[in-house]
Amino acid sequence: MGLAPARCKCPGALLPYAASRPTDPRLPVTAPATALDDRALVARDWALAALSLTDAAFAPASADASFRRYFRVTAADGRSWIVMDAPPAREDCRPFLKVGALLDAAGVTVPQVLAQDLEQGFLLLSDLGRQTYLDVIDDANADALFAPAIEALIRWQRASQPGVLPDYDAPLLARELALFPDWYLARHLGITLAGADLDDWNTVCERLIARALAQPKVYVHRDYMPRNLMLGAPPPAVRVGVLDHQDAVYGPIAYDPICLFKDAFLSWPEARVDGWLRQYHAAGRAAGLPLAADYAAFRRDAGWIGVQRHLKVLGIFARINYRDGKPKYLADTPRFVRYVIDAARRDPELAPLAGLFERRVLPQVALA
Repeated sequence: MGLAPARCKCPGALLPYAASRPTDPRLPVTAPATALDDRALVARDWALAALSLTDAAFAPASADASFRRYFRVTAADGRSWIVMDAPPAREDCRPFLKVGALLDAAGVTVPQVLAQDLEQGFLLLSDLGRQTYLDVIDDANADALFAPAIEALIRWQRASQPGVLPDYDAPLLARELALFPDWYLARHLGITLAGADLDDWNTVCERLIARALAQPKVYVHRDYMPRNLMLGAPPPAVRVGVLDHQDAVYGPIAYDPICLFKDAFLSWPEARVDGWLRQYHAAGRAAGLPLAADYAAFRRDAGWIGVQRHLKVLGIFARINYRDGKPKYLADTPRFVRYVIDAARRDPELAPLAGLFERRVLPQVALA
């Protein structure tokens, strides 16, 4: 048995519409109906009408890093549904609907859309349960849980077609990378890149983008991680439900696998990560995915796209603190600093990034 994963210690790592367990500080406390704001009351009335119910419990199921919210409707007989509240001025429900249909067609379990009002930004969804992978995963059951998650990911990737989802192209990759200097360095740490530091950063960005674009392309969920996977049945008969899929794109094949094992809210020993990546690589090759025969080449691709994601997440977590007033995610930024520095030190081509972090970031960040 390997080492246990290092888990998120912040109280606000919210799990998409998973019900709160009383002892789990990561999950939101369900608010009484009297605390519902005007928009939530409208969502409740809309959902009850769609379900032909005159009354039912209606309470927050979770918050989200975006402007979306989720509520659980529970009838007197115990049946339950989820209402997604996505204010149209802030969020667009159409990508969620489109990608959900693609996942469903690929044989991947997703919430079924039972009713929709795109003008108001409301969706009525089937309830996939009350436990995410992040609720339950540990050192002992991780192999049993990750195996069906890998299988579902491969089904999703095998269904890939060009021209269906937005391309994960150079401009998008560059915009994501810019979040790191703009929000994490400048806004959070008070660091402005200039001179040699800026040269190193620009060099790294060019290399990261080039390596991402060189990978075979498939459908990419972009947040395929334990908090977005629902546990539909206990091991060994796990049924994986996939959430939060609205940001999917067409891009690097190694993105979702590294996202699954280099999580935002828990960290695994590198040996276990390598074992799971080997498992994915072998299964993906057997399923006909466009993966290189050489595992080492795939592992390097995963490391590079992982660095791009880690830098992006550092910027996003800082942005949602300073722009959106959600400070809880900052507690997990040291995890991503560790991910970046470990990967950069392993690859000579990422030496400029390792140097930049050692000079400017590590003096200000305490790593666990």
